[in-house]
Amino acid sequence: MKILVVEDEAETALYLLKALKEAGHSADHAGDGDEGYVMASSQSYDALIVDRMLPKRDGLSMIKLLKQEGLTSPILILSALGDVDDRVKGLREGGDDYLTKPYAFSELLARLEVLIRRVQPEEAETSYQLSDLILNRLTHSVKRNGQEILLQPREYRLLEFLMKHANTVVTRTMLLENVWDYHFDPQTNVIDVHISRLRTKIDKGFEAPLLNTIRGAGYILKDPNV
Repeated sequence: MKILVVEDEAETALYLLKALKEAGHSADHAGDGDEGYVMASSQSYDALIVDRMLPKRDGLSMIKLLKQEGLTSPILILSALGDVDDRVKGLREGGDDYLTKPYAFSELLARLEVLIRRVQPEEAETSYQLSDLILNRLTHSVKRNGQEILLQPREYRLLEFLMKHANTVVTRTMLLENVWDYHFDPQTNVIDVHISRLRTKIDKGFEAPLLNTIRGAGYILKDPNV
C-alpha cells in the first residue's frame, strides 16, 4: 500500500510513517492541510490518513474538497475528537472511516486494509509459502520440505503473521498487537520464548534457517534465496 499521512504533530507522524514502513508499506507525509491537498491531488495513493486539526487548512475542509474533485482513494480520519457528533461530521464530510486517539496501530492498519479492499477487492489467500515452508490456512497445517510440523495454536498464529509479512521486519510491537492482545506487558519475554520454540520447529534439522532475529528491530521470516 502507498499511504499519505497528513499530520502536523511531528512525533505522531514519525511513529505512523515508521510503523507503516515496518509493516511493508510506502508512506509519504504532509504537515498541513494545504500540503496534504496538493500531494493528494498530484499523486496516486491507496489511502489517506488525515488528522482533523491541521494548520492552514483543516482536515475536514481538505477532505471535502478532495472528494468534490473526484478523489476515490479511501480516507481514514485520525483525531482526538471522539464524540459521536465529531465522528458523524467527519464521515459526512467525506471520511470513509474515523479512528480516535489514542489508538492501537494494529487496528489502524486493519481499518486501512478493509477500506482498500472495498476499492480493490482481492481474493483471500488460503495458504502462504516461503521457500519450502507451506502454511495451509484452511486446514491449519504446516509443512516444510514435505514434512509436517505440529504447532501449538499460539505458535501457529505467530507463524501465520510472520508469513503474511514474509521478507519484511516484524517488530515486537506488531506481534504484541496482532498475535497477543496489545495491552500485554511489553516487558514480558513471552515473544522470545515463542520465537525460540517456533524457530526450533521450523528450522532445526533443515538446511537453511528461515526465522531470523534482527537485533534492536524485531524478527524476519526470510527466504534464503531472496
